[in-house]
Amino acid sequence: MSVLLETSEGDIVIDLLVDHAPKLCENFLKLCKAKYYNFSPVHSVQKNFSFQTGDPLGPLSKESDGGSSIWGHISGDPAKRTFPAFFHPKLKHLERGTVSMATAPLQSDPDTRVAGSQFIVTLGEDTDYLDGRAAVFGKVVEGFEVLDKINEAIVDEKGYPLIDIRIKHTVILDDPYPDPPGLREPSSSPPPTAQQLKTVRIEDEAALHADDGVDEEELERRRRNREAQAQALTLEMMGDLPFAEVKPPENVLFVCKLNPVTGDEDLELIFGRFGKILSCEVIRDQKTGDSLQYAFIEFEDKASCETAYFKMQDVLIDDRRIHVDFSQSVSKLSDVWRKDTNSKRRATAHRGGWGGVDELEKRRQYRDEGERITGDPMIMKGHHVDEAGVGVHGQEIEVGIDIANHEMTVKATGVIEIMIQTDIGTVAMTVETEGEKGIDMDGTIMIAG
Repeated sequence: MSVLLETSEGDIVIDLLVDHAPKLCENFLKLCKAKYYNFSPVHSVQKNFSFQTGDPLGPLSKESDGGSSIWGHISGDPAKRTFPAFFHPKLKHLERGTVSMATAPLQSDPDTRVAGSQFIVTLGEDTDYLDGRAAVFGKVVEGFEVLDKINEAIVDEKGYPLIDIRIKHTVILDDPYPDPPGLREPSSSPPPTAQQLKTVRIEDEAALHADDGVDEEELERRRRNREAQAQALTLEMMGDLPFAEVKPPENVLFVCKLNPVTGDEDLELIFGRFGKILSCEVIRDQKTGDSLQYAFIEFEDKASCETAYFKMQDVLIDDRRIHVDFSQSVSKLSDVWRKDTNSKRRATAHRGGWGGVDELEKRRQYRDEGERITGDPMIMKGHHVDEAGVGVHGQEIEVGIDIANHEMTVKATGVIEIMIQTDIGTVAMTVETEGEKGIDMDGTIMIAG
């Protein structure tokens, strides 16, 4: 499982070693879920060695208690602020990007080390000094360029960055642990507290653009662009995106934060007043069919899409305030959706002309047509309805199957219900014949008729 840390320097993806450090991983996951780390500062950077974060206030604040475990955070019990750290003998600080919980000796038992919320990420190789002092529970798998930026940060004599580096948001992709009693996940990222705002030195954005004449509107645009890139990375980690940077067409609107009950027809009805809609699809889980709570709406023209964007932002649909965008923030997901939509359209365009039925398309087979065999005529038991409308079970019906030519011939009169059982499945069909009726079929026994 993985966790995405959105920082002021970029995104870091951490894989958790749940099999080797389950308690440490549970603590970290639940703190992320509670948004405990939001706006936490990176308060110690040791070049080519490590950086440390995880205290919501940091050591600059006199109100800081150093952070708390998830159990202490939920209960408010000072005795539960820390918990015994587990040091797996196979987990060492050997690689750059190793993630571990900072620990301290227990006052009543110096041989026992305890952890809270603060964690360390190594910035160099072979940092074995931390073995036995910090408990390893994960490793960085993406975002090493962010580690480079943090490593080059200008710091004071205590290692505190002069320009703020902070965790802005955390995203959990998979959580196998049940929530501890009392844990409440915020519906959205909470804003920084007054105590946290007091610890701000130089805000990262203000520092980067203090002298280049960039106005607040441009800074806001850049901030939104970074957030969009982070959202794209999140979707990529979730498996919905194959890659990150593909621009979608300008007539496609991305809609998210949907209520799970909102369907394609609902959105098409609501957004249809802005212009003709070519397609409207709520994206669903491939296994469960459950809504993933975002959708793509393709308009006939760009103007309709822009009108819908300005009119529908934060509109309440099924008791949820939706968010709309032009899909740039999820360009890879848009590409996946577009390919799927185009494949459906190609299938529709090629309908008809096979088997004499407009709704059927010839299946692609795993073997060449020439390898198929031609079946001999056979006698099958069917359900024959006579001219008086009375069903006669067990009447023999002569059926000829020519698989090579995709044809089936039934010799009977009236309405016939036939069930064909093969090693690849059972097919039922009903036909109305007049003496001898030819029925087209393909090699997978898909009946047309």
